Amino acid sequence: MDPLLRRLSIDATHGRPLPEGRSMKIGIIGAGNIGGNLTRRLTTLGHEVSVANSRGPHTLTELAEETGATPVTVTEAARGAEVVVVTVPLKAVPDLPSGLFDGAAEGFAVIDTNNYYPKERDGLIAAIEEGLTESRWVERHLGHPVIKAFNGTYAQDILDAPRPEGDPERLALPVAGDDEAAKRTVRALIGELGFDTVDAGGIDDSWRQQPDTPVYGLRAGVEAVTKALAEASPDRPAAFRA
Repeated sequence: MDPLLRRLSIDATHGRPLPEGRSMKIGIIGAGNIGGNLTRRLTTLGHEVSVANSRGPHTLTELAEETGATPVTVTEAARGAEVVVVTVPLKAVPDLPSGLFDGAAEGFAVIDTNNYYPKERDGLIAAIEEGLTESRWVERHLGHPVIKAFNGTYAQDILDAPRPEGDPERLALPVAGDDEAAKRTVRALIGELGFDTVDAGGIDDSWRQQPDTPVYGLRAGVEAVTKALAEASPDRPAAFRA
């Protein structure tokens, strides 16, 4: 049996929320649909959130007033952060400034929410077309391990779909990454947001949750998400090739 599939069958675990009252400093780079709604939910849960976009803090005044998040520049977003969410268009990743994670907390985790959309937005990225997973490509540009999560999540579900642990309608999200400590942090945070998680393996396995795979956009619980990950094909579909 494939080792990953064996783990999927064993480790279809529920995300456990962080200890009550445990506030984290979180930096969000990108204030689009995913970044904006994560800002809304995470501030509601009591986390200290700094949010940045490419246009500058002055364009985030409305989101800051709504949520209490701190608008910052991209270079300031990770300062002191225990978790950094990178949620910008994939083609913009190489343009992120050097020293992006300077001043981040020791052992910080980076969440990569990105997808490769060559036809609609990103153009051809040769390394991905040749078989590199999207998140491995992101990781190499960022110079830090990433945890792939939220890439197949509908942004509105972040606001509308949270359910308490044990609720039969609670949705599960796949989470991939090589850094096991960072993955535990991210899964705990997702659990606090009101979703279960399924360990989708390492970053080289993260093709299982890329666009047009069975799990991408799937609104389902742990069992169905686990099954969808196991059924994925490593062949990139023509619709997501340049």
